[in-house]
Amino acid sequence: MKTKFLHFLIIGAALNSGAAMANWQYSGDYMYDTAGIYDNGGRVAISVRGGASYAYAKMNNDTPIVFSYCVNPTTGEVQDFSGGCADGFEYATGALGELGMNKLSKIGFAAGASIGWVLPNYPQWRLELGWDRFSEIDYNETPLFSGNLDLSNGYAINDFEVGSAQTTISTDLVSVMAFYDFFDGYVKPAHTMIPYVGIGFGYADTKTVMNFYDNSGDLSSYVILQQFGEVDSGVINFYKSTTNTTNIAGVASLGFSYGLMDKLFMDFGVRVAYIPRAKYRLTNSDDSAHLDWFTAKNLIYTNVMLGMRLEF
Repeated sequence: MKTKFLHFLIIGAALNSGAAMANWQYSGDYMYDTAGIYDNGGRVAISVRGGASYAYAKMNNDTPIVFSYCVNPTTGEVQDFSGGCADGFEYATGALGELGMNKLSKIGFAAGASIGWVLPNYPQWRLELGWDRFSEIDYNETPLFSGNLDLSNGYAINDFEVGSAQTTISTDLVSVMAFYDFFDGYVKPAHTMIPYVGIGFGYADTKTVMNFYDNSGDLSSYVILQQFGEVDSGVINFYKSTTNTTNIAGVASLGFSYGLMDKLFMDFGVRVAYIPRAKYRLTNSDDSAHLDWFTAKNLIYTNVMLGMRLEF
């Protein structure tokens, strides 16, 4: 009798041990269902997300325009150059000033979707092919170019200002990312927060739309600019221009998921996309000629997003 009781204890201990090993926080063996088929953790993952996006970039002037003046070195008087300088004046030139607001810093919206694969036998790893849309944000500046205009003879025109711009910028990003979920086992648990990190790269198509205005007519005498608009009463009415800039982008992510039920997870995370540059160009009437006007360099989108992910 004692021997049978001891056998029951051994069998009960073995069953309890097996049940413990089947719990999600233990790693090692496969998970078996009631039919005896093991689960290696491999899944197809589909997700959607949306949230707020913060864009930041350094704005740089791409096309220094040279202005010509006549300067009286005795009095410092400056006159526009019109083919020659009067007695007592000397010819001098100066390049276009810096952008008035040299930083882009705006909040917009972002949305995206992904399809991926949770790796069999390594279910902590997910690979995803994703698409994200960063909505239009504006960059408006009057004057567009401002600052001190240093002349070639050592004089300077202080508080030089010219032009104004109304623009928008938006980006579509297709990316490939690898994620690591911090949990043990082969099946993600429900009702548990699971942190994750992700990194990858993508193809970014950034669209800029610009309306540029020569308010004072300071640019009307430049033949190179006249093809990008119509001259009316000494002022160039520039055409509306649209430019697409493509880049290889870097992407990183940090966040956590929460299992609402079997196979369905809520996802909250921060995604950061780095895009080297986005061009703002002047274009002619039929879009056959372009002039790089200024550039958003080192464009960074920081996106706070809430989403849902289904793994099946």
